Amino acid sequence: MPILASSYRPPRFLANGYLQSILPTLFRRLDDAHLTRERIDTDDGDFLDLDWSCQGSDTLVIVSHGLEGHSRRPYVLGTVREANRNGWDALAWNFRSCSGEMNRLPRMYHSGATDDLHRVVLHALTRGYRAIHLVGYSMGGNLSLVYTGREAHLLPEAVKSVAAFSVPCDLRSSAFQLAKWQNRIFMWRFLKDLRVKMADKAQRFPGRVTLKGYDDMSSFQEFDDRYTAPLHGFRDAEDYWHQSSSLRYLHQIRIPALLVNARNDPFLSPACFPVDIARQHPSLTLEMPDSGGHVGFIRRTPDQTYWMEQRAMAFIRSAHTVTADTLEKQPQTA
Repeated sequence: MPILASSYRPPRFLANGYLQSILPTLFRRLDDAHLTRERIDTDDGDFLDLDWSCQGSDTLVIVSHGLEGHSRRPYVLGTVREANRNGWDALAWNFRSCSGEMNRLPRMYHSGATDDLHRVVLHALTRGYRAIHLVGYSMGGNLSLVYTGREAHLLPEAVKSVAAFSVPCDLRSSAFQLAKWQNRIFMWRFLKDLRVKMADKAQRFPGRVTLKGYDDMSSFQEFDDRYTAPLHGFRDAEDYWHQSSSLRYLHQIRIPALLVNARNDPFLSPACFPVDIARQHPSLTLEMPDSGGHVGFIRRTPDQTYWMEQRAMAFIRSAHTVTADTLEKQPQTA
């Protein structure tokens, strides 16, 4: 599809990608009192915590958070609020280890763990929803795109669209992007947060996890080589990145899909802007605002409504007009 011109314009003096990435985390606050938590068991002896905000609709928006995020982050709550304002139910789910309680197994979550997202979708269908729309941010956006592409053969018919924002489509190049000196504050924060979890894993699973040398690590290549890959069945970081990058699976997506990556996102490499793929794809819309940062897209409003959440809802509304029959008649890309 054609590359879409973006309507997003940053507030004055807030166009910088680093400011857009940092300020929402520091200053944006939204109420989470309307969420109701449910815990579901997984078939491998673990659990997932789901936070619901329901209005009795037959349409559900499922929101997937980013790396070391959770269902109560402002961008997730903002998306839940906008879904409710449109009359839809919303479900914000927590990746394993991210709900405030450590999960039971050595494994946690990763960018290609589509099995858990599939569990959430199937569980939601038991409530009778006729339409499900996926919205994901950063890692959650990559996960949502991998799910709708790589696992297209498993996708229930009720899943009608996917919208993803600030997505590291190519995990390898994004890992090296974050390792650059100008991004050291982000890398330090991720490794600091993950250290707490790996310390817990090392205490409970001493034969599989160790903290030895952790404080000498400074990149995702080191972290993924030591922890992500062996705990989740990958050979090494390179194998993990290769198998879990949504860039590989975009061409397999057969439902309306939106990918929004800001050109000044400090986390993203040039490979995360798949212009050539989007131009040839029958159902993928690529939008590249000049500004927005990483999961930023700040907009000054009295109730702290941000552009990206409204953009996701607008895309979902438009997806209602696209039928499965229309997509099947369009040419497929290789």
